[in-house]
Amino acid sequence: MIAVPTAAAPASSDPPADGPLLFGCVLDGHGGCSNVDWQTAQHWKPAGNEQALWLHLDRVYDGLDDWLEDRLDLSEATAELLLSNETRPRAFCVGESLITVLRGINFNPGAEPEDMIAMQIWCDGQRLITLRRRRLQTPRDIHAELIAGNGPSSIGDLFTWLLEQMVAKMSHAIVDMNDHIDAMEDQSEDERDTDAMLTKIADIRRNCLALKRYMSPQHEALQHIQKSPPSWLTEDNLADIRETGERLARYLDDLDVSKESALVLQDDLNNRAAAKMNQTMYMLSIVAAIFLPLGFITGLLGINVGGMPGVDSGYAFWLTVGMLAVMMGLQFWIFRKLKWL
Repeated sequence: MIAVPTAAAPASSDPPADGPLLFGCVLDGHGGCSNVDWQTAQHWKPAGNEQALWLHLDRVYDGLDDWLEDRLDLSEATAELLLSNETRPRAFCVGESLITVLRGINFNPGAEPEDMIAMQIWCDGQRLITLRRRRLQTPRDIHAELIAGNGPSSIGDLFTWLLEQMVAKMSHAIVDMNDHIDAMEDQSEDERDTDAMLTKIADIRRNCLALKRYMSPQHEALQHIQKSPPSWLTEDNLADIRETGERLARYLDDLDVSKESALVLQDDLNNRAAAKMNQTMYMLSIVAAIFLPLGFITGLLGINVGGMPGVDSGYAFWLTVGMLAVMMGLQFWIFRKLKWL
């Protein structure tokens, strides 16, 4: 199996396209390759059993559907699938040709992780064609390994490498979400900005749902390849695909854990906010309960009606204040007795 980089590097800019060709190469069977242009690629034929052709195409190129149907002898429905922008991950065989639709993490600047990029793959055991609309990092990484002489040696290995790296790079988005959740959980009560944290948690939950939307069918596609593989996939290739499927299953479990952790943290924040509000409302209720009878008495003594007691007495005010103080003390005693305070 290939060694997957521990961190995602930014994808380099694509060179000017040669027709629909972003890059093309012929595998030499020893981990290296020689690049080919579009004209050479269209008429390429293997010079030996070890040679294989890989073309990485821009699927928005005009007339590419006609080339797929005429040169590769594909049906109109298959050609349409390979050029579609809105595709669900899947895999199926037509004879010895394997058609696979994958989704990879979008590492383009300003992109969200859940905005996964589709890549379609067609392979007949001698030619492998990848098609994409937006820049993808995985094909560039593998092409760089081939140029350095450290790439896949066969068409089956190339197909396996593509699957492995597309899946492996998903871990970066999942780890990033888990790091955000751990950081929020480690914050003290004084450091927490509840509104900002709730917004971040909502984003994480949306990301989990969006990633799972494509990762679940991608796992099913890998299982289908294992059940009905073409003859050009070796036992080692199938073993690697099985391991890739297991890794994807673990990522799906991690997504569920991330979603549940975010939900638990959200519930904790909501419960703390509700408890704080309840405590505030409780204290306001106690204050209102204390001053309600006092306010009633002072309001009653303040009415402008003849015959009010103490109007002509110089001691009536202080007697009233003392009575109110005694009443307040009595209320405090009753509230403490009832364990309200």
